[in-house]
Amino acid sequence: MSRPAKPADTAGDLMVRTARPDDAETIAAFNVAMARETEDRDLDADRVRRGVRRLMDRPDLGFYLVAQTTDCVVAALMVTYEWSDWRDGCFWWIQSLYVRPEFRRRGLLRRLYGELVRRARDDADACGLRLYVEHNNAVAQQAYAALGLTRTAYAVYETEF
Repeated sequence: MSRPAKPADTAGDLMVRTARPDDAETIAAFNVAMARETEDRDLDADRVRRGVRRLMDRPDLGFYLVAQTTDCVVAALMVTYEWSDWRDGCFWWIQSLYVRPEFRRRGLLRRLYGELVRRARDDADACGLRLYVEHNNAVAQQAYAALGLTRTAYAVYETEF
């Protein structure tokens, strides 16, 4: 993980970009912290690092966006793809979103999301953006609603292996 960051004072101090392989450790640490914070869940850090690197090695599976100050990466989100035969296109799923606590409420989510929307609109195969959120995470739900995302009629079911 990169060195501790100082909060940026202006929006000009921030750049949103596609993650690079040298961001993998930071992104993995963000994922572990996010799981602990939002679900009180301890993830296997080695497994998460492998998962982050695998996605970076397989752009057909998705990509990461990061927000970076002049000093370090301060936020990240992952995008994966879901093919929709109904729409003849891919939904881009927003996952593994994390903002360092000292950088929250500074517009980073809005900046990341704005860049993601711009990229999705430029991709002829993208048909929309989706994400899922914990039922009890009211803060995240309010943030997503403020971006213009709307709750769908779908519930998520799963079987883990």
